[in-house]
Order: sequence, then structure tokens, then C-alpha cells
Amino acid sequence: MTDKQFNFQQGFTFSKHIPEDISHFDRVFDVFKDLLTHTSGDIEEAFEWLDMLDKEYDIFTDEYTLEDFEEDLRKRGYIKKEDDSEDGNSGKGKGKNILTAKLEAALREYALDQIFGKLKKSGIGNHKTNKSGVGDERDGENRNFQYGDDLSSINMTESLKNAQINNGISDLRMTEDDLIVEETKHKAQMSTVLMIDISHSMILYGEDRITPAKKVAMALVELIKRKYPKDSIDIIVFGNEAWPIKIKDLPYLQVGPYHTNTVAGLELAMDILRRKRNTNKQIFMITDGKPSCLKLPTGEYYMNSVGLDEKIVSECLNKAAQARKLKIPITTFMIAQDPYLRQFVNAFTAQNKGKAFLTGLSGLGQMIFEDYEKNRIKRI
Repeated sequence: MTDKQFNFQQGFTFSKHIPEDISHFDRVFDVFKDLLTHTSGDIEEAFEWLDMLDKEYDIFTDEYTLEDFEEDLRKRGYIKKEDDSEDGNSGKGKGKNILTAKLEAALREYALDQIFGKLKKSGIGNHKTNKSGVGDERDGENRNFQYGDDLSSINMTESLKNAQINNGISDLRMTEDDLIVEETKHKAQMSTVLMIDISHSMILYGEDRITPAKKVAMALVELIKRKYPKDSIDIIVFGNEAWPIKIKDLPYLQVGPYHTNTVAGLELAMDILRRKRNTNKQIFMITDGKPSCLKLPTGEYYMNSVGLDEKIVSECLNKAAQARKLKIPITTFMIAQDPYLRQFVNAFTAQNKGKAFLTGLSGLGQMIFEDYEKNRIKRI
């Protein structure tokens, strides 16, 4: 196999392909990170899967064994014993292996690379609008100074050049007519709440839907931290009830024996966004089923898993309309293709004036990424 490069003077040149030298650890580490996501952070179960895969695909060799890999994970600070002290004496505890914050971050980075490709960190708060004015990002466009322009926006190099051209070097002086300012653009900040359905149907019918949802969540968090660090993202899960989870808890997320209380999730999401100061707010909801649960004022649960319950659907539509009044668009990613669910999703989306994607699992991450990018435009 050969590598091909183009030279403007000599045309194409070919050279022998030299495969990238990957260490034993890095080769196994990628597989291990995928297994950890599937096992919800259970390291021992991930090791068992590695051992099974090794028997079939010869992942390890006499030179590099599963025990060597486990020791490397500990030496590099990715795992530690559950009762390790905080002074860094890893490996001396007697408890089970647990993930460190370093490995949790590595899982988010791996999810980002898998779903969105290798993205480089760009400028802070990269949410551009097409409104020119006093902002915090220079866009390279110059214009003549106008009364009321902020003095900090003056391009001194260009202004001095104008003064020299207009007045000469011997009598160098600067007037208002010489001043040049550099255009700036406002950067919009976005507050996002990502709702993840953890009802039992997310693992029913022989399809693991929760693992792709976790990967998307980890990737979106990592994307925002790298590319839009001024933005905020909150993660909530909803089953019979709804509650927020911390970013570090994402790898451990599991489905429970729950119904789908979409109303509780929307209430919590709106409550979180009400406390955000910036203008741009949005809700992303990943779910695979119909709403089937409500919590009544008495504290009891009203549940109905058969068809679309009018009482539950009505409450969902009310919440969609309430979010619209608060100027919070909801984008629903429905991991299902059932015709009767389309009717509910269409009605819900119409009430909120939001968007909906009826999707499988393979393109979920890319769709969420693209929708996040499109929603960057500041609503003025």
C-alpha cells in the first residue's frame, strides 16, 4: 500500500505506506472504553467482556496480557481501588476497581471522536450572529469611525497608517477622519437541557437504546466544553419521575423499571432554564416511547401503557405550550417509528413550534450535533 501526496512542481508523488505505530495499551484502550459505556461503568464486567473477546479475536498476546493492561490502567491513573486514599497511593486499596475522573473524561472524549469526529478546540463562545455592533469577537472587517463607537474597537495600526497618508510623516497628527474601527460580532450563549428517557423500554425488544443515548450525551458535553465553553448544558433523566444527573455520572447511567413521565422531565427542564440569565435556551429530548405516566397532586402515580392516554397527552401538550411562551424550543429525537407515535410527536411539536426527528440510533449523534449548531443564532 502507498501514501499519495501532491507537489505543485512535481505533481503526485508516491511513497510506501508506513502503518501508524499504536502501542499495545492504546489498541486495547479503545475497545475497553466502548465496553465500559455498555456496562455502565462496571469495570469488572468490562474485563470479563475483554477476556471473552480475547478468546475469539486474540486481543492480548504473551507479550501483553489482560493483567498488563489492568496494571497500565492503574499506573496511568484511569482506575483505582474503591478504598484508595486521596493521596494518590493507587493500587494499595483492597476494594473493587472503580473509574477515576480521568477515565470519565476519556470516555466523553472517546464518544465525541466516535460521533462527531476529531474536533479541534476553537475560540471561546463561538456562537456568532449576523448582527454587527459592540461585541466581543473581532471579525476582521474595518470601517471609518462613527460617533458613538467604543474607543476599544479602534484599530490603531490602520488609524496610524491613515494619519501618515493624510498628514505626512513630518507633521504626524491624528484626527477623527483618520480613525478606523474593527467590526465586532456579538456571541450568543446557549443554555441547553438534555432530557434522556430511562424507562424500561430503552432496553426492550432486543435493542440497546440507552448506550447510544449515553454516548450522544457524553459527546455533546465534550463538544460544548471544547468549542463553546461559555454555553451551559444540564442533563436530566426521566422515568416515573425526573431528576438531574451530574456530567461525571453519565457513564454509569442505567435504565430502570420505569414508565415514561415526560411531563416531569419537561417541568424540571423548564425550571432549570428559568434560572439561566442568557436569552438562548433550548431543550433536547431523547425518548423511544409515548408518555405513559403522571404524578398526581396527591403524590400518587397515574399510569397507562396502553395506547395514547388522553389525560397524559393533554398534560404533555400543555407543557409544550408553556415552553413556547417562555421562548424555549424543544427538539424531540424519537427513537421509534410507530405510526401512532408520529401523531403525538407532531401534535407536541406544533404546540411548542419546535422540531422533531423520528430516527433510528445510527444517525442520532450527528443529528443532535447539527441541530445544536443551527440553534446557535441569537434570537433578538
